[in-house]
Amino acid sequence: MSSTFSLDPGADQLAVRDWLHGFAADVMRPAAAEWDEREETPWPVIQEAAKLGIYSLDFYAQQYFDPSGVGIPIAMEELFWGDAGIGLSIVGTTLAAVAVLANGTDEQIGTWTPQMFGTPEDVKVAAFCSSEPDAGSDVSALRTRAVYDEARDEWVLNGTKTWATNGGIAAVHVVVATVDPALGAKGQASFVVPPGTPGLSQGQKFKKHGIRASHTAEVVLDGVRVPGSCLLGGKEKLDERLARAREGVKRAGGRGNAAMATFEASRPAVGAQAIGIARAAYEVALDYARTREQFGRPIIDNQGVAFQLADMRTRIDAARLLVWRASWMAVNNQPFTAAEGSMSKLYAGETAKYVTAQAMQILGGNGFTREYPVERMHRDSAIYSIFEGTSEIQRLVIARAISGMPIR
Repeated sequence: MSSTFSLDPGADQLAVRDWLHGFAADVMRPAAAEWDEREETPWPVIQEAAKLGIYSLDFYAQQYFDPSGVGIPIAMEELFWGDAGIGLSIVGTTLAAVAVLANGTDEQIGTWTPQMFGTPEDVKVAAFCSSEPDAGSDVSALRTRAVYDEARDEWVLNGTKTWATNGGIAAVHVVVATVDPALGAKGQASFVVPPGTPGLSQGQKFKKHGIRASHTAEVVLDGVRVPGSCLLGGKEKLDERLARAREGVKRAGGRGNAAMATFEASRPAVGAQAIGIARAAYEVALDYARTREQFGRPIIDNQGVAFQLADMRTRIDAARLLVWRASWMAVNNQPFTAAEGSMSKLYAGETAKYVTAQAMQILGGNGFTREYPVERMHRDSAIYSIFEGTSEIQRLVIARAISGMPIR
């Protein structure tokens, strides 16, 4: 049932916001610098989130299905206000969960999503594996192959994935692979690789510019065999879709591409993460400008600084409006006729980069040091014009939507 779009999320969502804000302020922020320096997964923080019910399938499902439509963006903004690297470690599993929810059967959803999170006593994470060394934005170029062994009702996966959040350390991996290379992106499917499956290993772990508390690595698939039941959606639906693709008939609704179905569902949430980073940097800069004195007065008394802060706040609020609109549209099954999901991710990601850079400028030399958090926030923000669709890809999607033309 459709709800009316509102900028007032209501008492329940405000209570969730305040609860998450407390966790972000009391648990995440004190640990942020340490885990950024260590460049390791902050398992103790994830476990604490699990004990409180923040790291759980139930929590994210409640936020996603909230009729206001803004449950997920509110949650993402608060967690990433706390810290982006730790935040991504806490929410990274949800991308794999979204892949199962977007492409899987009810039985597959019930089987695999609980295993992605584990329990508060035995926390697990999951990984969504789409990108490859030669296929990032161009998902049609995926080389990872899935071949069906009919005699054993198994799929055999071979290939290398890259830029996988939680790749190699995950209990459950969701892998996008090519089933029919002749069909390009329409010849792909998603597969669940269960815990402990032979042939899956971690390749290179990346040392990154930002979000360093989040584990990012290659995933190598060497003769990985998974049961037929691990094909998301099932073989019957896959065969039907491939047959239609071979006939040149386009399916409505965009579910024909396994990777893109996942990204379309997650873009507004990623935009909300960027807003959290931007808001955190803005608040540091505003407080600094009020208390830092030069030439006998607070620097906020200078029009140049005050105008910077005005622009920062304006862009943050505008980005939030785009994200909330897209999130509400998604929950209420409103079509993205002008690529509103991509709009929200594009503008929020660019805003995070802009605001964190301006915050460093306002702090001057202090902003360039690790004594203040804005340099970390600036490093963290850089990824938001790159992952889950670069800013250039978002503009391409928007341009195609508003023009109706196959722009390249």
